Amino acid sequence: MQRRFRQVDVFTRVPFLGNPVAVILDGDGLSTEQMQQIARWTNLSETTFVCAPEDPRADYRLRIFCPGYEMRFAGHPTIGSAHAVLSSGYTPKQPGRIVQECGVGLVRLSLGEDVIRVALPPAKFIPVAPAVRDALEGAIGARFVEEPVIVDLGIAWLTGRVASGELLRSLTPDMDAVARAGRMADGAGINLFGEDGETIEVRSLIPHAGTPEDPVCGSGNGAVAYYLRKQRGPVDYQARQGRCMARDGRIEITHEGDTIWLGGAAMSCMEGTLTI
Repeated sequence: MQRRFRQVDVFTRVPFLGNPVAVILDGDGLSTEQMQQIARWTNLSETTFVCAPEDPRADYRLRIFCPGYEMRFAGHPTIGSAHAVLSSGYTPKQPGRIVQECGVGLVRLSLGEDVIRVALPPAKFIPVAPAVRDALEGAIGARFVEEPVIVDLGIAWLTGRVASGELLRSLTPDMDAVARAGRMADGAGINLFGEDGETIEVRSLIPHAGTPEDPVCGSGNGAVAYYLRKQRGPVDYQARQGRCMARDGRIEITHEGDTIWLGGAAMSCMEGTLTI
């Protein structure tokens, strides 16, 4: 059994500075167990499988796996998979638009000249217990300057702001303690951000799910965007992530009415055939 395969670097225009996702372009016919086995083998933060849609409004259905389990939604796999589908020759049902079917329902994507933007799913906010905040501050070695909150947009992120981006990049979190704090927060990922002038820096930690630190995280940046909109109203900005991991991802956040759009560039770095 053979399937078309691409490995896409997301949130970058320079190879190997973004976050890779493995995309299997012919996911139909594979069982959930096979998909999970492939995701464990690629050992990337996410591996996706492009399947025929069940909803006639969708261009395709996307299944998203990290090495340990299937995810309902994730940002960088959504953008990377759209790039892989388009670069393989697919023509969207609507010019300039893609509708992706996934675990959170239908997700809209807007296709720019060299940027793909995804309309973030609605988010809900969940308070963080004081004991969880104390545990997390001890784990990262820094204090939050505002109350952190869990932002759930299909994947839940405990999101909090530290004093600056420079401080954030300098932190060396105790990953075992971060994992304990994440489990205390019902399995939420840990999403940190800081600001240096107009630059927003983000770090996303998920050691309890097998990914100590995600180099450039779409859903994590989406959680920051919701957090900031709640604090300040809609503000468009660019964020950076991954510099403490020798990456340099660039994320664009824009607003259109009630919708937050998360965007970034993507490029194929590997392509070929996966033999199963």
